Amino acid sequence: MTIQPVRLFGDPILRARAAEVETFDPQVRQLVTDLLDTMYESGGVGMAAPQIGVGLRVFVYDTGDAQGHLINPVFEVVGDETQIGPEGCLSIPGVREDVSRANTVIARGVDMDGAAVEFRAEGLLARCVQHETDHLDGVLFLQRLDPAVRKEAMRTLRESSWFTQGITVLAASEIGGGRRTRERSR
Repeated sequence: MTIQPVRLFGDPILRARAAEVETFDPQVRQLVTDLLDTMYESGGVGMAAPQIGVGLRVFVYDTGDAQGHLINPVFEVVGDETQIGPEGCLSIPGVREDVSRANTVIARGVDMDGAAVEFRAEGLLARCVQHETDHLDGVLFLQRLDPAVRKEAMRTLRESSWFTQGITVLAASEIGGGRRTRERSR
């Protein structure tokens, strides 16, 4: 288990597009493990590689109903139905707002061995796929908010102790809801 520090709003890696994974080696396997361990320690349901300072297109997820990882992900929206619901981000502690997302997506990518992966995601899993893929494109959920809501969210962010102190990295245990184990999340 290797729990990594979490990069916070203000760290440039969160606003950069992550690079495609081209080599599937032990380092990629370790990255997936580190992401899962850090996500669980932080109390999250998803985490992308840039959130631990790695500029590669990899994310992990555990919604309680589905757990896994996706490398070099893309998704296709299915239908016109949208969902509006609360969204937060381990890289923006203390800010949670309703975000509109597609209700259903088809996610595609590869696993840590380079084998093709494809699945249909609805509800929370669809939200997670979209949120984490946004991270890999350098997009934060704040950018998905209506302007008035974003303004209020930015005010909350600017008033947070970590932001006012100029902190751009926190220990995973200091983020969100705290530790959640793999066993408890299923």
